[in-house]
Amino acid sequence: MCPDVQAVRIHEDGGPEVLQLEEVPDPVAGPGEVLIQLRASALNHLDVWIRKGLPSVPKPRILGADGAGIRVDTGERVVINPGIEAPKAIHVIGEHRDGTNAQLIAVPEGNVYPIPGDLTFEEAAAFPLVFETAYRMLVTRAQLQPGEWVLLWGIGSGVSTAGLAIAKALGARTIVTSSSDAKLDRARELGADVTVNHAGGNVYETVKEATGGHGADVVVDHVGEATWKQSLDLAAYGGRVAVCGATTGPNPPAALHRIWWKQLSILGSTMGTKNDFEGAYALIADGRARPVVDEVVPLSEIRAAHARLEAGEQLGKIVLSIPE
Repeated sequence: MCPDVQAVRIHEDGGPEVLQLEEVPDPVAGPGEVLIQLRASALNHLDVWIRKGLPSVPKPRILGADGAGIRVDTGERVVINPGIEAPKAIHVIGEHRDGTNAQLIAVPEGNVYPIPGDLTFEEAAAFPLVFETAYRMLVTRAQLQPGEWVLLWGIGSGVSTAGLAIAKALGARTIVTSSSDAKLDRARELGADVTVNHAGGNVYETVKEATGGHGADVVVDHVGEATWKQSLDLAAYGGRVAVCGATTGPNPPAALHRIWWKQLSILGSTMGTKNDFEGAYALIADGRARPVVDEVVPLSEIRAAHARLEAGEQLGKIVLSIPE
């Protein structure tokens, strides 16, 4: 093992320019941990927020929650569950400890799983955080049933793309939105039943027409202020609105009357438990769902990858390839 490995670290909060590719000390596996030689690491919006200082973390810090590679002690191809369960909390790799934007990482052995099926390192790195998050939203929290309608805002995002795959695997019907017609074309290729451009089209009319006036049984909202009012309008009577983020702002118009008039359930959800990860993992291992990779770029081009993610240009996951 080399005395130093390459990694991308931040030493201060800021834009993509604060991402520094440098040599770092070789990580050491603690009790109950194993070393993984990483071959791929996927980006998440969490990386952008942490880079900006939302939240600010101790520095220097290696970002990156998702990773896949080779388990050093066994030579097995493995993928990492980024959520480490703690009392009343989930600690996330890359936020609460050094992450996967590196050649080598030490992680708890219980968070390491064989790469399912024929997935490449890049595909394996693309699913853990967003599939775990989407599985918890749709299955654990919203109790999605076959035949129900699911509305997914912003299909370019990793969570919505994973949510589409999970909803289809469970026999639900899906409506997805985007401001990009090209992304909507791709969403139909991935199995979306109904698509609508939320910039140029009428989301309300599209959802009501598709569902025969019923509305969406489950709404997946990670957008916040820009979509909240419509999410409540479009949810069916007795529907569930699952919320895992607020990329356009956390303080939308409350519209409380819609919640009690329509008997709505508002379900907060973040990351997932070991059971949530294993539920999503099983769907992929069985071939019922598959992660979507937007593009693969070298670790050395991480600044450009962050800029693409922050601009919302992707559909699916941007994955970093990591040199041996």
